[in-house]
Amino acid sequence: MKIVINGDVNKYKSFLIQHTRCNFAQSPEWAKLKSEWENAIITVEDDNGNIKGGMSVLIRKIPFLGVSMMYAPRGPVCDLHDEEVLKALMEGANRLAKKHRAYLLKLDTDTEITDTRYIQIMKDLGFRIQDTSRNFEGIQPRFVFRLDIAGKTEEEVMMGFHQKWRYNIRLAAKKGVVVKLGQKEDIRRIYGIMLETGIRDGFVVRSPEYFEKMFDCLAPEHMRLYMACYEEEVIAWTIAILYGNKCWYLYGASSNKHRNKMPNYLLQWEMIKWAIESGCEIYDFRGVSGDLNENNPLYGLYRFKKGFNGKLTEFVGEMDYIYRPVAYFMVEKGIKLFRELRAELFKLKHRKKKKEVAYEETGNREGETEK
Repeated sequence: MKIVINGDVNKYKSFLIQHTRCNFAQSPEWAKLKSEWENAIITVEDDNGNIKGGMSVLIRKIPFLGVSMMYAPRGPVCDLHDEEVLKALMEGANRLAKKHRAYLLKLDTDTEITDTRYIQIMKDLGFRIQDTSRNFEGIQPRFVFRLDIAGKTEEEVMMGFHQKWRYNIRLAAKKGVVVKLGQKEDIRRIYGIMLETGIRDGFVVRSPEYFEKMFDCLAPEHMRLYMACYEEEVIAWTIAILYGNKCWYLYGASSNKHRNKMPNYLLQWEMIKWAIESGCEIYDFRGVSGDLNENNPLYGLYRFKKGFNGKLTEFVGEMDYIYRPVAYFMVEKGIKLFRELRAELFKLKHRKKKKEVAYEETGNREGETEK
């Protein structure tokens, strides 16, 4: 086995696209989007130069501490039971860790929690399995809905949906909702809907520059922006990523107006159709909460995605290989606190704006009852 670091990118991309464990987060294009991180690609080749396994690693310096974090999103890509390849990939990672003074290598592999053999191999290699089993505590969602579309027609896939979901898809079209493909220049025009969604549902949103850069790095081959329009007004939009044998619903936003027109159902169907047309095997609805209690504020998201008849899939979660324990403790605690503070500041900032708008429209402070 030969370990190659930063070899032929096109050769790696060809390997990735053809591999059954392909994931967009392991792609060179995704690494370009994450340009605030340095990127290194580790490959393991046999004696004939064929890639047997690969791992795209994002590397980021931690200010003031003189150490770096290494993160391989949804990696590695290989036969996850091939211990020889996994050990070689780790040897490559160790070389990078030494070069960049890394305190950590984090993985969140695209494989189900039932893959106990892989979990044991990684434990034997020295990885610590993290508990990110509830809500969205991890970098990537641990719980997702995945729809098997391999070899199926549109009609066969549609018939698998809950009857009410099929009705809502048809209702949206009947009520005049039209789905169009957007361009980069549309992003700023429709970005307000993303802010509206973040305020309504209580999550931090990406900047318009981030989505524009995503367009530059991935569109049109691997990314599409879908816009649901009613009477020429965009009322909802989504972003889909297609890479290799899978398609992912990555981002979505919807206006508070015209929600009874069911645009989100039609948007999902249009993205699923793209996946079917492209010969994908899996359509991934991405994250849901691991807490399936109906009182959970995120239960509605779970119910919406469940109606499309996908499989609730739990991944193995985050795995940490710790190089520097003291730095690990300091940085990981700091990152958690930063994320919590950022989320609270976002909510406070936009809650204040929302109240100011309500006051301007009504002149009545009694309307300030949002929580």
